[in-house]
Amino acid sequence: MTLYNLVSMAGMILLLGTAWLFSANKRIVNWRVIIWGTGLQLLIAFFIFTVPAGAKLFLFLNDLVITLLGTASEGSRFVFGRLALPPGAVAENGETSLGFILAFQGLAGVVFFAALVAILYHTGIIPKIIRGFAWVFTRLMRVSGAESLCASSNIFVGIESTLTVKPHLERMTRSELMTVLTAGMATVASNILAMYVAMLSDVFPSIAGHLMSASLLSAPAALVMAKIILPETGSPETLGLHVTPHYEREDNLLSAIIAGANSGVKLIAGIAALLIAVVGLVALADLILATAGEGIHRLFHVEFDWSLKGLLGLLFYPFTLILGIPPADAVEISRIIGERAVVTEIAAYQDLAALIKSGSLEQTRSAVICTYALCGFAHVASLAIFTGGLAALIPGRTKDISVIGPRALLAATLACLMTACMAGIFYTDNSILLSGGM
Repeated sequence: MTLYNLVSMAGMILLLGTAWLFSANKRIVNWRVIIWGTGLQLLIAFFIFTVPAGAKLFLFLNDLVITLLGTASEGSRFVFGRLALPPGAVAENGETSLGFILAFQGLAGVVFFAALVAILYHTGIIPKIIRGFAWVFTRLMRVSGAESLCASSNIFVGIESTLTVKPHLERMTRSELMTVLTAGMATVASNILAMYVAMLSDVFPSIAGHLMSASLLSAPAALVMAKIILPETGSPETLGLHVTPHYEREDNLLSAIIAGANSGVKLIAGIAALLIAVVGLVALADLILATAGEGIHRLFHVEFDWSLKGLLGLLFYPFTLILGIPPADAVEISRIIGERAVVTEIAAYQDLAALIKSGSLEQTRSAVICTYALCGFAHVASLAIFTGGLAALIPGRTKDISVIGPRALLAATLACLMTACMAGIFYTDNSILLSGGM
């Protein structure tokens, strides 16, 4: 084990300590959740990074996702033509790619994967897997069946995961609601993973396997951080019980495909609108900060990157170091991790792809750990989406949700960083997961 692996191990402990500092009740510590949740993460990361069978399994899944993206691109090329050609590709008629265009290559794939997930839901495959994970979380961590089911659902779906426990939402304790929100923001939906793969696969061939392992690792991390920051003081009605997922099943497979594709269209429309609004507002904020920075520079001769990315990079710099990122790469990586908090993980992954492509990173380790740290919806826009969606389902608990929301965002951010630490602990330069190169 190298020095950086040990730093990542220490970073994991420091992140748990940071969560405790922000705990609403520092005297109540559920050691069972912390020990088993952290233990499950370590076990999963060990299996993925160290055990040859585990690494080969995730490489197989990586190749499967890449193949599925290839079939998804057929539909995109039929509709959008040359615009949908990925970088370096040449069409049958000789047309060459115009480069990566998010709307036609990244977002379009979301529709295909949304339909695919709908098929897997309709056939009962995903519900069975979700129940399996929920059983493990409930049995080992002694949390309520409803919150463990919701956390498990988030490995595969996004805000829709709250619907799997819809019958229990109204009667959940504040701590359970905290878990629901944290798990939603600490993980990413499987249909969104397709977009990240499209952005990064040409510079990081095994990205799909890493993203899937990150989403899997973040589920127990979310439970741990949520229960530290807002410990359980009530009596959950499903404590220790195994809950069956609640979902509205379509009448037939064709209806499921149509519903999935339509939800994918709504999703990409929402993502596009969000990116246009947020990126534009960030540009406005950067303009204001730059103007103020010029005045400060003239008065005090202080050199600094007066932008949101620069300020957030400064805030996240200590956290980036404790993840086990080498100091030579820490400044750039901290800026990318920091910008996710306001500009969403989509823009952050785009910047990571550009950074890898430019060859600016001194170590592959930095890119891998950053990939895990960014794999989550832990940003301000997501906070509005998840709290608003949950409040719409249980309007009588709106006050509780509004109070819990900011704490859940903090817990989700720490959970994503904890997942990155797991990657840092078991990372080695000769890992089979990096066999595709970078």
